[in-house]
Amino acid sequence: MELKEILSRLHSKKLYYSNNEEFAEMQLDSMKKLYEFNNTYPWEMEKREKLLKEMFAEVGENCYIEPPLRANWGGKNVHLGKTVYANFNLTLVDDTDIYIGDNVLIAPNVVITTGTHPIHPEIRRKQGQYSVSVRIGNNVWIGASSVILPGVTIGDNTVIGAGSVVTKDIPAGVVAFGNPCKVFRKIDKKDYEYYYKQMKVDIE
Repeated sequence: MELKEILSRLHSKKLYYSNNEEFAEMQLDSMKKLYEFNNTYPWEMEKREKLLKEMFAEVGENCYIEPPLRANWGGKNVHLGKTVYANFNLTLVDDTDIYIGDNVLIAPNVVITTGTHPIHPEIRRKQGQYSVSVRIGNNVWIGASSVILPGVTIGDNTVIGAGSVVTKDIPAGVVAFGNPCKVFRKIDKKDYEYYYKQMKVDIE
């Protein structure tokens, strides 16, 4: 498949073949700054911030990602809102757009992927794939070792429990967890009064 056709299909959910040399070179080139980012010293905060803004499609104020970061396209198709924090070992399969809202917390070892493959064995054998965007709302917390699959939308204020595999959309204002991830309950008044068992919230 020619490069022009691959690029026309890449962000439209259409199937494409990824075994084009020019396409592979483009992807490799986009990862150069990612390598530099992952090899910064812990005290080089300004350098990290500068690199993120160069790597990602959008980066809001006060965003921080703890290296190491893995990303198929070096973050090229990732859009961050304001005050996003991601802990160690975030993996972004950013073949197409990943949208992350404001005030999002991402725990260690989270995977957010837009890229996937058809079940059709012959197309898959020839390196066929397709990509579907992921959207994460404002004020979401994603627990450690969770996996967010292609096409998923997560609503505002929602908490995704550790170890979840999110295969379908999750609404706003809920606690959800599991494999597959399912809504456990709505966030309610008790969550504003107690933060852990019978421990009361004592700060504003």
